[in-house]
Amino acid sequence: MTEADGIPCLLMRGGTSKGAFFLPEDLPADPAARDDLLLRIMGTPDVKQLDGIGGATTLTSKVAIVRPSDEAGIDLDYLFLQVGVDAPTVSAMQTCGNILAAVGPFGIERGLVPADARETTLRIRLSNTGDVATARLQTPGGAVTYDGDASIDGVPGTAAPVELMVERATPLLPTGNVVDVLDLGEPGRQRVTIIDIGMPVVLLRADELGLDGTESPERLEANADLVARVEQVRLLAGGAFGLGDVTEQSVPKMIIVSPPRHAGDVTARAFVPHRVHTSIGVLMAASAAAATRIPGTVAHEVAGADGRTAPATGAGAGDCEGAGRDVVVEHPAGSLATTVSVTRDDDGTWRGASTSTRTARKLFDGRVFARLAHQDR
Repeated sequence: MTEADGIPCLLMRGGTSKGAFFLPEDLPADPAARDDLLLRIMGTPDVKQLDGIGGATTLTSKVAIVRPSDEAGIDLDYLFLQVGVDAPTVSAMQTCGNILAAVGPFGIERGLVPADARETTLRIRLSNTGDVATARLQTPGGAVTYDGDASIDGVPGTAAPVELMVERATPLLPTGNVVDVLDLGEPGRQRVTIIDIGMPVVLLRADELGLDGTESPERLEANADLVARVEQVRLLAGGAFGLGDVTEQSVPKMIIVSPPRHAGDVTARAFVPHRVHTSIGVLMAASAAAATRIPGTVAHEVAGADGRTAPATGAGAGDCEGAGRDVVVEHPAGSLATTVSVTRDDDGTWRGASTSTRTARKLFDGRVFARLAHQDR
């Protein structure tokens, strides 16, 4: 089979994102050749992605490659790739919790895993991070159903719920500090919390940036001084995460936090990293939510009273079972509730897991035709 014959592809919505799903055998084995093909499939680089299937935003220019896992106790391996829109980039530096919601349905649709008669639980390895997720989805009669009564802010209508629990393999605070102070030179110093519960995230207080915290994505993006400062902080924080030079990378994500306004726990505005998310990513929200429960973080400082509930500590506290509770993160499109379990080991190391409910839908199944490699972009 050649490119001219088309490449099998399932287009799916997962949470508030949309992506192209592939089996690895349908793509080149060489990463460079694979990435070149994906750029041509998505229509990158082009701000409109007019000559491809990308949706002209980072939220709709995503790819998932899914295979049966060869590890005992794991059903599927999921590799996420973030494809640039106006820049010819393909990044495996992060995973995506929204696209994760569609991985289980894709695996069943492609016959990679069997479905149970009513509800199917799958263990999914997030290849980008090494974390493991448990997905529970509705499969009446042994087939995926996409219809249901669950709704999530940022997606019109309702659909069948997909429950996702992500177990973080490493400590939540990469630097070991609840607050780090970064020296920006002439702009001064910036207090941040550096946290990772499946997505590298840097949290900043809105009031320390001269913001209210409820500004629209458009207004934040139009604030050139703010955008420059946030990017300066991001580049410095990349080293703290051990990511090296992140200039051309899509991580870490930057989240500006402020007090809740609508009975939630915290308000968030997320840079992803150069545009402002119209809602918020699942694992980004999980990081903000987890931080509200760790005393001393910048999110804990501004969180509502419920968000500041003391976590479990001491001997045996590294086991997150039963330690979770819902934390509601308010975002531009509404809110996202995620159950976070944060605990502290005897040596002071913070650990955690998160559970959230998303929805997913199959949009199109067929073959996608890439722009020919020899044609000028």
